[in-house]
Amino acid sequence: MHDRPRIEEALDALRAELEVGRSTTESTTRAAWLAFMRFARQRFANEPTPDSDGLLFQYGTYAFSGRPMFTVDLTRQFDISDDGGEHDHYVQIHCELRYECEPALDVLESFNSWFFHDANAGLDEWLVAMEGHLEPLLARVPSEIDVYEEPV
Repeated sequence: MHDRPRIEEALDALRAELEVGRSTTESTTRAAWLAFMRFARQRFANEPTPDSDGLLFQYGTYAFSGRPMFTVDLTRQFDISDDGGEHDHYVQIHCELRYECEPALDVLESFNSWFFHDANAGLDEWLVAMEGHLEPLLARVPSEIDVYEEPV
């Protein structure tokens, strides 16, 4: 674990992956998804327990920023322990892709799925399954992209 980046570096790692995609193509959903997949494969210096490093894929229509938008939220969640090794809180790194609402997106309704690095086998299978849910959006350019870190 000593050669792995620290959890505090995860937000910058995701931003760097997104920049790689921007330098080679426009900011489509596909470019963001490819960046998130590269980020998802990176391992960080955290305890290898079943819920210490999770990936959350979710979408739906929400009004978090005031007006309703179809939002794809690609999230990495890390368990943060106190000095005694007990759970203290989680840190989530989000990449939110937002789209103007339209009937073609409304039919997708909402969906979410978790993957945990040290509990589940088959990261590649999970990523392929999640990409299938993104298929109607892959060629689109999101109206907004927001990348941020949030303690929960």
